This record gives sequence, C-alpha cells and structure tokens, in this order.
Amino acid sequence: MSEPRRIEAPFSRELARLLHAGDRVLVSGTLWVARDAAHARLAGTLGRGGTLPFPPEGAVLYYMGPSPARPGQIIGAAGPTTAARMDVYVRSLLEAGVRGMIGKGERSEEARRAIREHGAVYLAATGGVGALLGSCITFCEIVAYEDLGPEALRRVEVRDLPAIVAIDTSGGDLYTIGRVRWRGERGAG
Repeated sequence: MSEPRRIEAPFSRELARLLHAGDRVLVSGTLWVARDAAHARLAGTLGRGGTLPFPPEGAVLYYMGPSPARPGQIIGAAGPTTAARMDVYVRSLLEAGVRGMIGKGERSEEARRAIREHGAVYLAATGGVGALLGSCITFCEIVAYEDLGPEALRRVEVRDLPAIVAIDTSGGDLYTIGRVRWRGERGAG
C-alpha cells in the first residue's frame, strides 16, 4: 500500500482534480467546522444573497461537532459526523466556492452529482477515532453562530489529518467501488 499523499487546504481546482476515490491523504491547513445547524444558517445566508462568514473559494468543510477540550487541550474529540445530513446544503455551498468536505458515510445521488459538477471532493474520515483526529488540530476558534454551542462555525488548523478520498471530481465513489469489489471477490470464491 502506498504512503498517504500530503495535501493542503484550502483546495485548488488543480489539487481536487488530482485526487481519486480511494486515495489516502493527510490534510493540513485550514478547515471550517460546521454541522447541521450551522449549515442551515450558511445556506440561509446564501439564499438571501448574503456573504458567508468565511472565505468560500477552495474552502474545505469538516462535518464535526467537537467535545469540550480538557485543560491544556486545544479541542476535545473531533470525529466526523454523518455527511448525508448536510446533503441538502451541498449544492449552494459548492456554488459559493467550497471545494472539499470531510465527513463519514455515503452521500445522496444529488450530493454526488453536485460534487462532480463543481469539481469538488468528499473525503471520509474514520468515525470512532475522535481523540486521534482531535490531536491533529493545532488551532481552533469560533467564527460565527456561537449560540449553537458544539455546532458553532469554527476555523481549525490541522496537521496531517488522515482521510480517504470517497468521492472525486469525476464522480468516482469509493463506497460504490468497494461494494463492486466485495461482490466480485465473494462471487469468485
């Protein structure tokens, strides 16, 4: 198995095109943390013609709601949340310039289509390893929607956050690829 590829966020169009479903990556740079409630507000802002509280061009959203930090920590556990819950908001955020998302689980057909049409990528992070993922975060600040508590919009800086490319710019989908390979291997035995 090859070594993971080190990549920087925000993502350029060129970087996004170089990533393929199944590629293992280590992400460093700036991520924007948002879950369901923050996504609803972001989409509402866009729907009213407003400006997002972060620069969307090339931005990478991390679907995560952190646990409280212990003394001396930057953040608590920082595992991904289920990405499908954000699918209703994907198209408007990609149209605004967002180019990457990190979460867990499969995406809807509409979300996959929007990802492909906008030259974006969806990365999957492993659920259940929130403490490990939290250790990759070197800085964290709330930038909007503080009233949402754990679901507030945050800017985090990460170093070598492990993920895998789940959906690439051409529509390659690791979940589909995996099922096909598994069926083939089971059928061959």
